[in-house]
Amino acid sequence: MDGVSPTSFPTPLVGRDDELARLTEVLERARGGEARAVLIAGDAGVGKTRLLDEVTGRAAGAGTTVVTGHCVDLGDVGLPYLPFTEVLGRLAGDERFAGVLAAHPVVDRLLGAGTDAARDVDGRLRLFEGMAGLLARVADVAPLLLVLEDLHWADQSSRDLLRFLLGRGTFQRSAAGAPAHRITVLASYRSDDLHRRHPLRPLLAELVRLPAVERLELRPLPDGDVARLVRALGPRPLPDPTVRRIVERAEGNAFYAQELLAATDAEAGGVPSGLADVLLIRFEQLPETAQHVVRTAAVAGRRVEHDLLREAVGLPEEELEAALREAVGRQLLVAGDDDTYSFRHALAREAVYADLLPGERARLHGAFARLLARRGHRGESAAERAHHYRESHDLAEALAASLEAADHAQRVGAPAEELRHLEAALDLWPAVDPAARPSGGGVGPVTLTLRASAAAAHAGELHRAVALTRSALADLGQDADSDLAARVRYTLAGNLLNVDSLTAAYTHSSEALAMIPDEPASATWVWAAATHVIAARQVGATGTAVPVARRALGAAERLGLTDAQADLLVSLATVEDGGRGTPGGRERLLRARELARASGNAPVELRALFHLAMGHYESGDLEECLPWLTEGLERARRAGLLSSPYPQEMRYLRLLVLYTLGRWDECGRAAAADAEVLPVTAGYTVGPALYVALARGDFGAADRARALLEGPFDWLATLVAGIVLTDAAALRGDPDEAVGRLRSTVTALTDAAGTRPDVTVRLAALALSAVADAAARLRSSGDEAGARRWADTADELVDLARATAGQGEDGRPQGPEGQAWLARSEAEWARAVSGPDVAAWAKAVEAFGFGDVYERARCRLRYAEALLTAERRAEAAVEARAVRESADRLGATPLRERVDALVRRGRLWDTPPGAGHRAVLTAREQDVLRLLALGRSNRQIGEELFISGKTASVHVSNILAKLGASSRTEAVAIAYREALITPAPTTSG
Repeated sequence: MDGVSPTSFPTPLVGRDDELARLTEVLERARGGEARAVLIAGDAGVGKTRLLDEVTGRAAGAGTTVVTGHCVDLGDVGLPYLPFTEVLGRLAGDERFAGVLAAHPVVDRLLGAGTDAARDVDGRLRLFEGMAGLLARVADVAPLLLVLEDLHWADQSSRDLLRFLLGRGTFQRSAAGAPAHRITVLASYRSDDLHRRHPLRPLLAELVRLPAVERLELRPLPDGDVARLVRALGPRPLPDPTVRRIVERAEGNAFYAQELLAATDAEAGGVPSGLADVLLIRFEQLPETAQHVVRTAAVAGRRVEHDLLREAVGLPEEELEAALREAVGRQLLVAGDDDTYSFRHALAREAVYADLLPGERARLHGAFARLLARRGHRGESAAERAHHYRESHDLAEALAASLEAADHAQRVGAPAEELRHLEAALDLWPAVDPAARPSGGGVGPVTLTLRASAAAAHAGELHRAVALTRSALADLGQDADSDLAARVRYTLAGNLLNVDSLTAAYTHSSEALAMIPDEPASATWVWAAATHVIAARQVGATGTAVPVARRALGAAERLGLTDAQADLLVSLATVEDGGRGTPGGRERLLRARELARASGNAPVELRALFHLAMGHYESGDLEECLPWLTEGLERARRAGLLSSPYPQEMRYLRLLVLYTLGRWDECGRAAAADAEVLPVTAGYTVGPALYVALARGDFGAADRARALLEGPFDWLATLVAGIVLTDAAALRGDPDEAVGRLRSTVTALTDAAGTRPDVTVRLAALALSAVADAAARLRSSGDEAGARRWADTADELVDLARATAGQGEDGRPQGPEGQAWLARSEAEWARAVSGPDVAAWAKAVEAFGFGDVYERARCRLRYAEALLTAERRAEAAVEARAVRESADRLGATPLRERVDALVRRGRLWDTPPGAGHRAVLTAREQDVLRLLALGRSNRQIGEELFISGKTASVHVSNILAKLGASSRTEAVAIAYREALITPAPTTSG
């Protein structure tokens, strides 16, 4: 900040709300006469200057005088009092302070060319006291903010003057203990520059003990804030992978993020040259031996063990320790508690690494690889060895280590890492001499690719899994083994099912089944049959699926393939004897879970658990559904499969159950926790949290739902987006958009056999709500023709709902949820074609009694409207009260506003007038009503009752609703009439 006016800054301030609030509070206290100082610490580039710019801009806008002094790195020949000289120059340029400066000759002594007056002790003391007095008088004219930037470069004289100002002079308290001046000092410094012998360290230790001084440390920005910053600075929208890569490398440093962003077009990797120069400055200040140690550590990686580093550098222990002490003191390396050293920032390591000569780099990588190999071929070091062997150009050893690393990742349940190592092995395979490749066990490019596709599916990279199996299919030769060819095809079919490419999946599973005989039965045929059963069921070929499943189940039992038995039992449970929600279906699923658990096949066990949960959900047993989901997600966590398809669907279903049961706060917390601690590869998993947000009046949920439709087609993401966008259109009163969204969603989700999704009935009910509203509006305005057009649309939509709910999945009628949405569709249709139907809405209310709290409340509101139309006012009031209670409990503000409007419009009291009972008001509402009668505003009511004006407003709204009043005046009149309050006595008594 220059002078007393704020300077614009092109970089947005992101992620510093708490720090900004704290500094703003300090400024406010100083404006009230409490002199304060804040020492702002942070690494270079973390955002100290940007934060100060924001603070100074706000301070100047509030009438504070802002002056800034900068410390400059001038080596050992620093200019004395440089930042304070700059401050005085700024003040001298402001005519408001001409008299103050004239009264303090210290200005001449600091600004005069070649002055030497402050060298003697007395002169120095007079200088300090004069500076303190000048700043105090400036603060008398207007509150003063003194900013000192880059204090780590301050000269000794400036440090001494700052010590005097904060400890004795300007900040000295009066005898009564009250600071006398409206002054704030904000001083920033780089914490990563403060090596052990830095002269600022003892001063900081002294200053933070002073009562008026506090310290504020700017820590690296969280990843989410760095991503926001990058997107805000980008000249155009950036792909998500680019943003993620910048965020990962910047590690919370705003300056690094900006430099990496600026270099996105110039290079795909490495450190931008300008940033590399900045990062290498500290490295080049080290002695030669320390530089050698840091170079070697850079080849080891971000972190290196002390013993390994000692062997690699080949230095005596004393020399190594001295070099490390230099590197740690210069903030390049950080010592860990486990006898390790790591680079303070990954980009510093990258810059040092890039500065190595190619031969030097390869030699050091080879040394580390050999050192790790001599320690034993432990799985834990396999990935590290593979990296070092590859960089030292020993490709055969790199291939072997990559496969070993993939095995280790599989054992510890890390599918993403397993995929990475397998893909590295596939890249190395053609470059390695055939004689040096691993032999035995059927290892080859096709089998490795199949294994990589399984790892990709388990890691949630479903489209990558499809691409890998397609590659394996393309690599099969004409004379390929039929068993391997069938495995490739049924694996491809399974991966295609995961991305909802159902017809193609059925085609490939059929090919796989045809390639090998069913007698004598083999494990390959059984698994091909198991995959074919799932694919056939998905395309509606249940008649084909059932006999194949029964034959395959018998073969699996004979062969002892317990995990295949489990998989086939799950399939049969979903297509036979009434499905997964029946006692027979659940018995099969429980048997499948036990078989899968005994065989150690976690994916099949997860499939069984998911269908157990779904069976309870479809039967309306919502509470019973949750334990199965909890068990399934815990099993997925232990197996490292949280990103695979079934756990993703379990996460969605868990949130959906919580939403349906009305446990909305818990739903929101669970969604937030999932986003923080669980890998999210499918955006639809937070769909129920979007339902909550929309129901609570956040129409931004529609934009977030629309984003789910971007990228490759995802069946569940399309379903979630369709629900949110259709409901949002209905709530906005846009029937055209609601009907259009219903149709596009149903079209997208309809399978190749023409079977519509079960969710069609829900979408139809939501769209019918908007259609009925439009028809009712037109009918009430006398436009019968317009109302008839919307009634025709309603006819079409209710037929769609009836057909879907009456013949749901596998040709059976839908369960309680589907029937409830059908009942609502029927009631909305009646409202569209002829007006509110009491019986239809009563049926809808009852249908949602299986546990859907919000939808039941919405139907009760319509039921109350129908009762009011039928002049059944007392019953309408009861229903309205129930809706209001549900809306309040859920925090469903739009629903609360609608029921309040109905109560006012229909003059619905909690109990009918003349029934001999007064409206029931709480004690607090009685207090508010008494003040309403005295003509108090919401703010005045809040002040008198020691509550906020907003809370008072809520109480007033509740009173109006309970009394059926449309205004405050009417509420008071009703209250007098019903003797809820009595007139105040007059002064005459």
